[in-house]
Amino acid sequence: MTKNNYLKPSQQTQDEALKIAKGIQRPAQTKEQTRLVAQGIQKGIDLYKKQQKEKARELNRRLRKISTQKDQPVLSDDPELQISIVYRQHWLPWLLLLMSWGGVGIYLFINE
Repeated sequence: MTKNNYLKPSQQTQDEALKIAKGIQRPAQTKEQTRLVAQGIQKGIDLYKKQQKEKARELNRRLRKISTQKDQPVLSDDPELQISIVYRQHWLPWLLLLMSWGGVGIYLFINE
């Protein structure tokens, strides 16, 4: 059973939606059509706000979870577990550099 807990949108949202709807209004468009467009924009704004609130709640949950994990001490003093950071570069930039210098060399060799 779904519960419809839709609240009436704020006056600011309604004003903003009406302003946008009037900004994109066509010359032959009636007031009723403009009102319907404003309602659609208003629903879009409400949906966007709802999604942003959900993202913020999820982020807060993750941050809370990480902070509780950080408070727990890590009892890993095993000498076999050493962290080593290996920096590797991709080969493509070096290949392009060598090819460009090779092209310059061939150009200079031919044009002299």
